Amino acid sequence: MGLKFMDGNDIKLFNDKQIRTKWDQDINDYYFSIIDVIEVLTESSNPSRYWSELKKKISEEQGQPFENIERLKLPAKDGKMRLTDVANTKQLLRIIQSVPSPNAEPFKQWLAQVGSERLDEIANPELAIERSIETYRKKGYSEEWITQRIRSIETRKDLTAEWKRSGVKEGKEYAILTNEISKAWSGKSVKEYKEYKGLKKEGLRDNMTNIELILNMLAEASTTEISKTENPEGFKESKNVAIRGGNIAGNARHELEENTGRKVVNKSNAKDKKLLGK
Repeated sequence: MGLKFMDGNDIKLFNDKQIRTKWDQDINDYYFSIIDVIEVLTESSNPSRYWSELKKKISEEQGQPFENIERLKLPAKDGKMRLTDVANTKQLLRIIQSVPSPNAEPFKQWLAQVGSERLDEIANPELAIERSIETYRKKGYSEEWITQRIRSIETRKDLTAEWKRSGVKEGKEYAILTNEISKAWSGKSVKEYKEYKGLKKEGLRDNMTNIELILNMLAEASTTEISKTENPEGFKESKNVAIRGGNIAGNARHELEENTGRKVVNKSNAKDKKLLGK
C-alpha cells in the first residue's frame, strides 16, 4: 500500500486516494492526516472546514475538549512541510464513528491492514520493498522504471542519513537542501519541477522518466559522497555540498542534451506510461 519503505513521512493509498502518514516508533503506530481521512470518507470539497466543525461537535458531545490531537509537519500540496492535525489509529477510529460514510467499515479494515503490514515490515524490511514494487506494477510502470525507482529510494535514504549525521534538521532544512540539489541538476526547484509536470499532491519522483530518475540519483549520490569525504557540520556547510553534488549531475545533463539534442527535463508524468518506460 505504501509508496515508500523507509521510516518518516509516507503516502498510503485507500481506493487510490492519498493519505499522508508518519510512523512513530515510540507509540509503535502511525499518525494519519485527519483532513486526508475526512476527504476520503466524506468527499467534501473543504475537508479542513468539515474537520473543524466535527471537532467542535465531538467536544460538545463529550462535554470536554476532544482528545489531545497532535500536529505534525507533513508535505502539503505546494511541496512545503506544513503543520497538520494527525491522529493515531485509536483516535482515528473515534473520529470515524462520528462521520456518516459508506466507506467507514472498509476504512476500518484498511487501518487494521496498514498497521499489520507495518509491523511485518519492521520484522522483515524486504516485505516493504516487495509491496512497493507490487504497487508500482499495479499502476502500470515498467520493470526497468521500477528498478530505477527502488534504487532512487535507497539513494535518498543514504543521503538523509548523511544529513542527519551532519546535524541537518529534518523537515525545513531537508526541504531546502533538496531544492538546492534539484535546482543545480535540473534548473528547477521541486515546486517548479512539479508545476512543470502538472502535478499537485503527486510525488515528483513517481513522475520522472528513467533518465530523470538516474540524474536525480547521481545528484543525490554525489552529494552523499562529497559529504562523507568532507564531513560538513550543520546546514550551511551541507548546503554548499548539496549545490556541488547537484552540479555534477547538472553537467551530465547538459552534456547528454548536447549529444542527443533532446531535453532531459520534460513534462511527461505518470499518466503517460510510454514515456515512463512502458
